Parts: sequence; C-alpha cells; structure tokens
Amino acid sequence: MEEGKEHKFDFSEEETENAKNKSVEISKEKVKKDAEGLWKSISKFLNELLDFRDDTDRDATILAIKADISFKGATAWILVCSIFVASIGLNADSTAVVIGAMLISPLMGPILGVGLSIAINDIDTLKRSLINLAIMIVLSLMTAFLFFALFPLNEETSELFARTRPDIRDVLIAFFGGLALIIARTKKGTIASVIFGVAIATALMPPLCTAGYGLAVGNWKFFFGAMYLFSINTIFIALATFIVLKLLGFPMLKYVNSAKRKRISRFAMLIAIVVMFPAIWTFLTVLQETKYQRDYKDFISNEVETNDNLWLQRHNMDVDAKKISLYFNGDVADATLSDLQNELKDYENILDFELVVNANKVRNADRLSQSLERAYDDLDRRDNVISGLQTQIEELEKNITGLNMQIESRSAKGTISFTTLSRDAKVRFSDLEYFGYAEMLESKDFITIDTITVASVRWKKSLVDSLVLKREIGLQKWLQYELKKDTIMIKRN
Repeated sequence: MEEGKEHKFDFSEEETENAKNKSVEISKEKVKKDAEGLWKSISKFLNELLDFRDDTDRDATILAIKADISFKGATAWILVCSIFVASIGLNADSTAVVIGAMLISPLMGPILGVGLSIAINDIDTLKRSLINLAIMIVLSLMTAFLFFALFPLNEETSELFARTRPDIRDVLIAFFGGLALIIARTKKGTIASVIFGVAIATALMPPLCTAGYGLAVGNWKFFFGAMYLFSINTIFIALATFIVLKLLGFPMLKYVNSAKRKRISRFAMLIAIVVMFPAIWTFLTVLQETKYQRDYKDFISNEVETNDNLWLQRHNMDVDAKKISLYFNGDVADATLSDLQNELKDYENILDFELVVNANKVRNADRLSQSLERAYDDLDRRDNVISGLQTQIEELEKNITGLNMQIESRSAKGTISFTTLSRDAKVRFSDLEYFGYAEMLESKDFITIDTITVASVRWKKSLVDSLVLKREIGLQKWLQYELKKDTIMIKRN
C-alpha cells in the first residue's frame, strides 16, 4: 500500500506539470493574439490619423492651383504693395512688418503650378507657370530696387543680412513648408491658417526684396546670396508639390496623339530630373557649408576665445580657399600656434583647413600697457599747460578791465561807464554786433559850437531794413535815458 500510494503521488505530479505546460502555451497564444490585435488597432489608428488620401479633392485642387498662377490686375498690385511693405520692414529691421508683408503676398501660385504641371504632364500649365514665375520675379525685383534706390535710408540691417546666407535649415523649412502647403491645398476645404503659416515660414518675399536692395546699392554679394535663398525656397516647394501629388495619384493629363503624349511625358520627366538634381546638389552643398560653419564657430569659441593668453581682434573663414584667418593683438608664441593647429585637427569638417595667424610681434601686451601709460602722462601734462594758459587769460582779462576803468575814469565826472553801457546794450539788443559812442563838436553856422552825443553801431546782416530802423529807434531812446541826453545821433557803421 505504501508503494501504491507513492506511485499514485508520482503520477499526480507529472499530470500537474503537463497541466502547467498546457496553461503556459494557452497563455502565450492568448498574449500573441492580444499583441496582434493591439498592433492592428495601432495600425488602424495611425492610418486614420495620418492618411489624407480619402480627404483629397483632386479636381478642385487642380482648378485652385491653376487659378492662382496668373499675375495680372489685382494680383499684380497686391504683389507690388506686399513687396513695398516687406522692403520697409527689412529697411527698418522690423520682423513684425516683414511677417505682415508675407501674409498678403501672392507668390505661391506659379511655384505650385510648376510642381503640379510636372506631376500631371501638363505642358501648357508648365509654360504658363514659368512665364508667371518670371514675371513675378522681375516685378518684385523692380519694386524693391526702386524703393531702396529712391529711399534715403538704405543701411544694411540684420533682417537684410539674414537673407544672404542660407543654411540647411532654410532647405528644410522650404521643403516641409511646401509639403504643408500642398497637403492643405489638396484637402477638401482649404486650411487658411496652414497657408498663412507656410507663407511666413518659407519666406519667399524677403529674399527678393534683399536682392532688390543688392541691385540698388551695387552689393552683388547681397544680390546673389538672396537669389540663392529664393531659388532654394522655389525648388523645394515645387519638389514637395510634385512628390505629394504623385503619392496621391493625381491623374496624368491624356493626349489624343500618342506620340505627343510620350513626348510630353518625357519632357515632364526631364524637367522633374532637372529640378531634382539642383535640389539634391543644393541640399548637400548647404549641408556641408553648415557643417563648416558649425565646426568653425566651435573652434573659435572653445580653443581661441577661452585662451587667456590670446587677444583675438577678428577672424574669418574662406570656404573656397579652405583657409581660416585669425588676427591677434600682441605676439603669439610658437608653442601656442602649434597647439592651435593641433586642436584644429579635432574638428572633422575643417581639419584640412589652413590656419593663418596674423599677430603683431612688436606691440605685445606689455608694450601696449607702457604706451597707454605714456599717453596718460602726455594728457596730464597737456591738462597742466591748458590750466596755466587759462590762468594767464583770466589775468589778462583782469588787466584789460582795469585799463578800461582807468580810461573811463578820465572822462567827465558823472559819465556812465562805457563797459557797463556796452554790455547792457548787447543784452538789450542781441542783434548788435558793434557799439561805440563819443561826444562830438559841431557847428551849423560856423560861429556857434554845439556838443552832441554820437552812437556808432553795426547790426547783423540778416536783419531787414525795417527791423534795423526799429532797433535804432529803441536804442536811441534807451541811450537818451541812460546818458541823460536830449539828443543822441545814431550812426550806422
């Protein structure tokens, strides 16, 4: 019985183990089914969230894009006004004004037309889009040129300079802005806020205004840099339009003549390739330039400006010549120069650049300090000399005043001081430039002699005769009162 009980116990343990294994397999299967169900739910959710093909109105989109291509009448005037507003904003260095100009700008139409026509093989729409794009560019450049050529204030501002140096961010902004715009245009019912946002982000108009500024002031660097940025925006917006319309399966334009259809299809494909290659080349070029600039700024910030033994005045980088130039005040030791060259190799994108150091080996920091001290000493000596001269001038003025008083004391007793009289006359009659008076003897019958007082004056030349006469009458009455004389003759000098 003990053996039987032990055998029955062993059999129950094996049975329990099998039951556990079967339960685990059932659990795994259930988890697998649950995971598949979760994945299907997530896929369905993402598909409903991101798929916009069912919400596309192909016919309305094509008609809307074609309607916005032409530049004439009101559209042309809106463009001119928006260019003027953008130019004023760039001139005033006002970001808010520039954004406002972008909101009213109708520049997107021809660019979307180019992308649409290539996507659906519509050669007529392509021709019309390119013609209107050219009209748009010429009209914008002429408007900006006239503004900056005629407006008296045309200094370079940060808003202008920002449109002359495109980098990889401008490429990405143009491409994703173009994607947002064409997706909004294909939706049933245009999303106006998206269009406004794209108008701000892609910033087609400020580069054209900056190019017009470059033409007006003869700054070709500004002109070509701004046109380069405008070309980036144009190409990548058209490219985004082409890609989205192809993904949405917009119908190709059909031609009755099969030979013509094939010819136009090949031409459209050629145009697409021509647009793609500059886009790829631009992207890679701007990306590389951005890497150059990033490493260059890091090198200056981390290796040069943090070195207390270096006095950096200015610096620049020539990408074409692969050269970095540093200009220092004072001498740069050979060991420091060697360290800078070695540290440059730690920056991957500029490690093969030539480092040119321009240092002043004569005027180092100590000598500059000595020169500054000598300059202070010279200023102190000059201040002392000036102070001494001022003292001498004051003494001379006192002597002159004393001599005048002596001369006046010799005149008849009770006569008013000429110094006082002349000073009061100047205070009362500010237009007076010269004043003098004296007692003069005269005879009308050559027998009797009379004594008269004569005042000699000279007025400012800017005074008209009527005012001069009025001033002289006032001066005569004032002198009669001050000198206690009945008659005073005013003689104009």
